[in-house]
Amino acid sequence: MQRWSGLEEVPAGFGPSVVALGNFDGVHRGHASVLRAVVARARARGAQAVAVTFEPHPLAVLRPQAAPPLLTTLRRKLELLERTGLDAVLVLPFTPELASWSPERFVADVMVGALGADVVCAGRDARFGKNGAGSLDVLRQLGAEHGFETVALEDVHGEGHGEGHGEGHGEQDDDGGRRWSSSWVRELLEAGDAAGAAEQLGRPHRVEGVVVHGDHRGRELGYPTANLGQVGVLIPGDGVYAGWLVRLDLAGATDAEAATRGGRVLPAAISIGTNPTFDGLERRLEAHALVGSEASAKLDLYGERVGVDVVELLRPTLRFDSVDALVEQMDADVVRCRQVLAAHPAQD
Repeated sequence: MQRWSGLEEVPAGFGPSVVALGNFDGVHRGHASVLRAVVARARARGAQAVAVTFEPHPLAVLRPQAAPPLLTTLRRKLELLERTGLDAVLVLPFTPELASWSPERFVADVMVGALGADVVCAGRDARFGKNGAGSLDVLRQLGAEHGFETVALEDVHGEGHGEGHGEGHGEQDDDGGRRWSSSWVRELLEAGDAAGAAEQLGRPHRVEGVVVHGDHRGRELGYPTANLGQVGVLIPGDGVYAGWLVRLDLAGATDAEAATRGGRVLPAAISIGTNPTFDGLERRLEAHALVGSEASAKLDLYGERVGVDVVELLRPTLRFDSVDALVEQMDADVVRCRQVLAAHPAQD
């Protein structure tokens, strides 16, 4: 899949193309469904399938106080978009200058001039151009002027829920069910429902960050943890979770090379919260790799970029009366964590 970080990177004369416009944060199952349909439409027409998205999220520029916490980093979003079969993704840097473009200029410069669009697909609640003046109806009018077809991305229903393409607007489907959306995934994660979020995403939610030094208290208790810093996506609600620790810096290593460094994907017990037993004030995400005491002692993750895939909530965060009571509960958490992960194998 080709990846472009601005209009200037799109090859001259590119096209014809079938273009999907959207933020696609999280690339949930609704996104994946409609993007696969875009790919199929492109294949049938002998065209290229392209997604146009933005970085950062437009609200982070237009109304920072209203910008939602992201579900995916840009790197992860591009990785997931590639899995839908797209031929290319154009990431437009969302700046005040781009936000000032009229819908007419946006369509002329992006869809027509750069991508040679034959078909443009967008959600019924799509907005583009200055002050969100561009809508699906406006896109249809501009398509008629420029000679491309406009297609509305319809919600897809499945498994008793409405699959959707949207970012949280108009989530009620005609049948009264709620469509899958990025905002609903955020609600589930903030409530600690990691399993419900995973059902909509088609995989566990991943929090990425660099492993930094913490208080080293976990090591003293026999449960050393990897503390994530520089986290740029939504952290689920406080609690203890079962999940997987993915060592992203080992992505290009062979299996043998990864094994010599302790493994690429490790089962993990995850703690999110302020550590109330020790009167902690800073909210942290810590992951204890379930690799045994000997392997754990040799595992050095400091400075590594890792992903923590949050699979299922085990229990809420609690304050314990003693360290012994805390360790006893941690022992039980590890047993339960292994049981959960045995039923939920790691996903890339």
